[in-house]
This record gives sequence, structure tokens and C-alpha cells, in this order.
Amino acid sequence: MNSSFPAEPLLRAATLDVDLAAVASNYRWFARRAGFAACAACVKADAYGLGLAPVAHTLWQAGCREYFVASVGEGAALRARLPNALIYVLNGYLPAELSILRAARLLPVLNDPTQVAAFEVDFPVGTPAALQIDSGMTRLGLDTGDLPALGARWRQPGAIALLLSHLACAEDQDHPLNRRQRERFAAAWQALGRPRASLANSSGVLLGPDWHFDLVRPGAGLYGLNPQPARPNPLRPVVRLHAPVLQVRDVREDTSVGYGASYRMRAPGRIATVACGYADGYPRAASNRGQALIDGRRVPLIGRLSMDLLMLDVSALPPGTPRPGDDVELLGADYDLDALAAAAGTIGYELLTHLGRLCRRRYHPAHVDPQQASPCN
Repeated sequence: MNSSFPAEPLLRAATLDVDLAAVASNYRWFARRAGFAACAACVKADAYGLGLAPVAHTLWQAGCREYFVASVGEGAALRARLPNALIYVLNGYLPAELSILRAARLLPVLNDPTQVAAFEVDFPVGTPAALQIDSGMTRLGLDTGDLPALGARWRQPGAIALLLSHLACAEDQDHPLNRRQRERFAAAWQALGRPRASLANSSGVLLGPDWHFDLVRPGAGLYGLNPQPARPNPLRPVVRLHAPVLQVRDVREDTSVGYGASYRMRAPGRIATVACGYADGYPRAASNRGQALIDGRRVPLIGRLSMDLLMLDVSALPPGTPRPGDDVELLGADYDLDALAAAAGTIGYELLTHLGRLCRRRYHPAHVDPQQASPCN
């Protein structure tokens, strides 16, 4: 049956452009700063919302051979794309996941004595796994007091494929917890016979060689988020969010805008309504605080953000700018994830995962993967 509709309709008008060349560039930037340490990549949460398949393939082409995911499901999906990669599962091991773990050849990161005991029952001596030490995050990881109880199998060469921990305050170079965590981790590393080790995340790489150990594992920095928010961002921006103008209208002074009349025009002006809202992942908390760029000039977001719409005050722009159908840049090099996150009172990590999941994604250069579902899904 013939149809006038496209085979893959564009489910959302707002589009998130993903610069895969920038992802590769950022990976190489971290790899250079890792010195003698190897450089892995954290690709959990669908590569921070940007698409596991295209991002992982890009990183492999850039030289990455080790990857971190959160769950065995993510690990199995990654294995289907990268048959020769080393893949660590950060959430650890549950016996119910045994068949998937084995079939996908995943390395669980064991996080507590219960996971260690279950692994010892289900896998023969000599089967490697990673161990995580809680050095000060108080999230996942073995307590240092658990280490003396580890059986002899964990002190055999190669039994611990990787010993890791996670830094809590690495984005603040001067935070005293950074050094305390490094000291606690180093003590555990020594006690376990100095296995291959990893401590540094994106921000931790910039703390210096003492934090690098054998492997660094950047995550958010690969996707353009600033690893040291108090300093200029040394990384290339990866995403650009843009959406079309639907309407431009003249309004009188004291006209209310949006739900709840939370904004009133202080003078006569013009308002542009844009096809993007919280259903696209744009944060509602940025209402009356966010900004956008039109022809390189910043304009304020006014009124409460709607499900599919936001309003911009374009009174300061030349007459006729913008017009319906024109593109508005809501995120880009000049107004990045960190800036929008600050306006919304959140962090760039949260924005990135929401935008990537809800927006239409478009890759540059174009990525073709027959195994991957449409990025509109």
C-alpha cells in the first residue's frame, strides 16, 4: 500500500547533532594525558545518551580497547558491536545474570562480599574478575576491612583483572578527599599484591600521574562536559541542540507568557515559539533562566517551558529575525551543556542522558550500523 508518510517519521522536531569526530578527539586528548597508563572509556547509559553503537565504534577506531558499562544488558549489546573489546560491568555480579555474563564474555566488577561469594561459587578458580574498593565515595565497593577475608584465589596472579575505585571530588583539584582516596586505594592495591589498577575518571586524569595507575577511564569528558568546571573547558563540544521556530508574534507590554503567567513582558516586543520542550529532554527548571542563540546572538527563554514548546524573547533582534521555520540553537559551542545545566540547577550528565534519549539524534560524520535501531526511538 502506498503512503505519503515517510518510512521512518521524524518523531521529534528538536534535533541533537552528535559530533563523533569530537568524541574521538576528546578520547585522544585523555589518552595523551594518561601518559604510560592505558585509556578506557565509560559508555554506560547508552554512551551517556548519545548512542552506544556509534560512540563505541568511534572510540574503537580512535584506539580504545577497554570499556565500562553499568549492566550486563549494556555489556551484551556492546559485545555484539565490539567482539574483541574488554568490557567491565560496573554493577557487579548477580547469579541470575550468569548465562549472559558468560555468553558475552563480560568482566564483572565485584562490589561487596556477597557478590564475591556468589562469583566464587559459579566460576572456577582462575576465572578473573574486577574488584572495586570503596575509597571514600560510599556508594559501591568493598570496604577496606573486607580485604583480609578475601580467599587465596584473589591473591593469585591474574585473578584480579582490575582493581578500581571511584573519586568523589576530582573536579575540584584542591579537595582534600582526592589525596585521601588515593592513599586508601594505594594501600588496598599494595595489600592485594599490586594488581592492574584504575582510579581516575575524567576529572581524575587531570589530578596527575599519581592518580593514573595502570588505566584511566574517562566518561563525561568524552562527551564534551568540562572536567574542571572552574576552568575553561579544554575539550571539544560534542552536541548541538536545535529546533525550528513555529511562530513569531508581536506582543504588548504586560502580556503574560506561558503556564502560570510566570513571566510578563516589561515592554512591547516579539516572542518566538520554538518546537522544543521537556518531552525532548530540555529541562523545565530552566524556565525563565535558559538562553538560545539566533544568528549568533543570545536571547532569553521566557515563561514556563511546555511539553513540546518554549518561548524566546526576540525583541532585541532585527525586524524579520527570526522567521517561522528558522533554526534556533538551544545548545552548542557558545551555550554548552554546562551553561544550561547551571541555569537549570542540575549537572550536564543529567541533561545529556535525557536529551540523547528523547531527542532525534543526527550523527556527524554519518554513522551506519544495520544492527542499531533508528535513533528516533
